[in-house]
Amino acid sequence: MKAIRAHEYGGPAVMKIEDVPDPKAGPGEVVVRVRAAGINPVDAYILSGTYPRKPPLPYTPGQDGAGEVESVGAGVTEVKAGDRVYICGVGNTVAGAGTYAEKALCIPSQLHPLPARTSFGQGAALGVPYCTAYRALFQRTNARPGETVLVHGATGGVGIACVELAHARGLIVIGSGGTESGLTVVREHGADFVVNHKTPAYADEIMKATGGRGVDLIIEMAAHVNLERDLGLLAKYGRVVVVGNRGKTEIDARAAMGRDASILGMTLFNVTEAEFVEIHAGLIAGLSNGTLNPVVGREFPLADAPRAHEAVMEPGALGKIVLVS
Repeated sequence: MKAIRAHEYGGPAVMKIEDVPDPKAGPGEVVVRVRAAGINPVDAYILSGTYPRKPPLPYTPGQDGAGEVESVGAGVTEVKAGDRVYICGVGNTVAGAGTYAEKALCIPSQLHPLPARTSFGQGAALGVPYCTAYRALFQRTNARPGETVLVHGATGGVGIACVELAHARGLIVIGSGGTESGLTVVREHGADFVVNHKTPAYADEIMKATGGRGVDLIIEMAAHVNLERDLGLLAKYGRVVVVGNRGKTEIDARAAMGRDASILGMTLFNVTEAEFVEIHAGLIAGLSNGTLNPVVGREFPLADAPRAHEAVMEPGALGKIVLVS
């Protein structure tokens, strides 16, 4: 089969497409024919070798994907050959077996049913983005119906996931983006208000939309740029969840003190098994009833994984970037 392999850490160019043996399902393992693999910024961080978690070399990158179960090993009862599944590989225990390949070796806990209404590309958009969104909204901050949430950077994979999940839970959703086309998509996926964060007065628009009160919750994709401003947009007892950050920032702590505000960090690597069960139960329900509809912004062939890694780090993302094979 074809697979992307990295024999060293570095930039996108270290990834090469290679012919490798087909994986075989041992006891407690499953082989999935991967139809689409999701590209996440964290994949690029891991590849660089600067991320706290480093897979042993050589390895096949990729945590997210979707496809059909091809075969199962002894003792596997959760899935069977032919099942449509999405892969969420956070905490993958099969060494070096990522989703940037025609086939992936998985364990059952990584696999979740993919409804017929959801495409493989959309399935590949679920893992990291939608788990991150659910974690940020409902496990880190206990977002409640009727609260107002600002999704700061709503046009990317995590952003659209936040908009859909918050809208479905009954929150008032404000989504920010940098292009009119992106804001149109955000509105279509459930935002009550949208603002262009490239305009000088966008913070005033947010305050106006809340009647001057501020927002209860901010999901922040670029804390190194926005965290200082975020604190001024919060209502009393408001919370900021830092989902993304690419550098240091400086804040005035008084802005948090005066509001009794909270700044919360998160990473999926801290999620417990029980919390993942909750997350995926919520996602599967949303897929089945039509409230969750992931957006695939761009598709690349498997061999173009290096270009896909470059694209995922560029500003102005719309939806999810996926590899198809």
